[in-house]
Amino acid sequence: MNIRNLLTVAVTGTALLLGGCATSDSANVYKRSQMRNAATVQSGVVEQVREVRMEDSTGIGAVAGGVIGGVAAGRNIGGGSGRVVSGVIGTIVGGLIGNRLEEQLTSKDALEVTVLLDNGQRLVVVQEADQPLAPEQRVNVLSDGQNTRVVPSNDPPPGSRPSRGASPAALTL
Repeated sequence: MNIRNLLTVAVTGTALLLGGCATSDSANVYKRSQMRNAATVQSGVVEQVREVRMEDSTGIGAVAGGVIGGVAAGRNIGGGSGRVVSGVIGTIVGGLIGNRLEEQLTSKDALEVTVLLDNGQRLVVVQEADQPLAPEQRVNVLSDGQNTRVVPSNDPPPGSRPSRGASPAALTL
């Protein structure tokens, strides 16, 4: 197998491996283990939304790239002790390339959302940037003790809800 074919197989395999490791940190995605588990809900108002990057590098890309680079360079460049040197250089370069590839495949746009809860408590949640949130927006903060997410709320602000026993006629002005 020549170097070009080996590198093509290596890059494709690394991309598939890293793609399989990617997980969603979206407020809209639940894991199977979260199904049918109760979560608490607290309401509040978004104070601030800041765009951030979420990275989840595992080191697999660097290791895979280093192995592939070392083997490819050691087998195809130089002879004798030159193969050892080219293998070491190939390992370093392959590791750097593999690490960079993994970072690009696993990083995501995210939001750091600061929420002022109705009880006066402030909290910050970082989640994938696939849920549109804006300052002064009413939100619900859902937490099951391990995962917390911020989602838009349809509830009116506190104090503007009609009382439960009020008749529709009493609500008209």
